[in-house]
Amino acid sequence: MKCPASDRGVVGSRAAAIAASVLALACSGIARASFLQGEALDTMADWIAIFVIIVVPIGVIVVFWLVHILPEKVAEKRHHPQQAAINCLCLLSLVFGGLLWPIAWLWAYTKPIGYRMAYGTEKHDDYFVEMADRAKEGKLLADEIAHLRDELDTMAARGNLPPALRQLRAELDAVPTRAKDVPNSPPAPGEKA
Repeated sequence: MKCPASDRGVVGSRAAAIAASVLALACSGIARASFLQGEALDTMADWIAIFVIIVVPIGVIVVFWLVHILPEKVAEKRHHPQQAAINCLCLLSLVFGGLLWPIAWLWAYTKPIGYRMAYGTEKHDDYFVEMADRAKEGKLLADEIAHLRDELDTMAARGNLPPALRQLRAELDAVPTRAKDVPNSPPAPGEKA
């Protein structure tokens, strides 16, 4: 039985591939695992070992620490009222190898509804201090100042207003509201319409 013409072409291409491989092996030089040789190779290995033993663990510890304080930073940015407790949970998470970190992360992003029901606000005291400073500088609109006063009044009505915020509330009464911030209000005396 004769081979069809298509089988002869496959056999011929295989033979050519084998011949090319044998020729490439015969022409190749000595293979080396490194571009360095002798003393240079030993010196490079020493520096790599020093890097792996000293620098890598320090880098891993720093990255681990930076990741573990992320919930604390998020809580501060969002003015979470329980940011001190979130900070404590982040520190505990460092001690327990990161097991508590997801809880701190979720806590930092939750809206403190229960805290609002108990204390009349869902913001940390630092938020009110920051907003009052902005009001004193004239960076807040009249309706923002009114909203800030209402929040502090709600907290005072529940009896949960700390002395520092009570003084801050009194200072907010002294902050003048600019009439041009309130829409459709008549111009103040001496102002152009």
